[in-house]
Amino acid sequence: MALIGFPREVNEKAARTVAGGVMLLAVIALVTGWRWLPALMAVGFALRVVAGPRFSPLGRLAAQVIAPRLGTAIPTAGPPKRFAQAIGLSFTTAAALAWLVFDAHTLGLVLLAVLLVFATLEAVLGFCAGCYVFGHLMRWGVVPEDTCEACNNIALRREQTV
Repeated sequence: MALIGFPREVNEKAARTVAGGVMLLAVIALVTGWRWLPALMAVGFALRVVAGPRFSPLGRLAAQVIAPRLGTAIPTAGPPKRFAQAIGLSFTTAAALAWLVFDAHTLGLVLLAVLLVFATLEAVLGFCAGCYVFGHLMRWGVVPEDTCEACNNIALRREQTV
């Protein structure tokens, strides 16, 4: 088993649980003004982008403890989830830089608020905005079709959920 690399398939329940954790951390950062928390969140996102849930405490908690208690796993394609994690990494890194380096408190708040909205959409409604964008990038030819065969082939998606 390789130490680095995102799984081709992930449990949708674990992904939504991670989004719930991100949602909670974003609320805590926004309410308390803890400027270091977005930096810690960025590290978690980076770990998930590089290796999936393997090295991320939040990812491991979601995949190994919480999601199994939510019932049967719902497999979903990994590449769009990795793309969504990369977007989360971008937002938390930008928020951390805004707060810690540039003392741009309002910008940091706005970036975290946007992250909170999208994490809430995934955690509560199951809508992954990063996955949505990833799908459009595939249709436009920006992301090669072979990056995510399950994303591109509806028959494969149906087979995964049965």
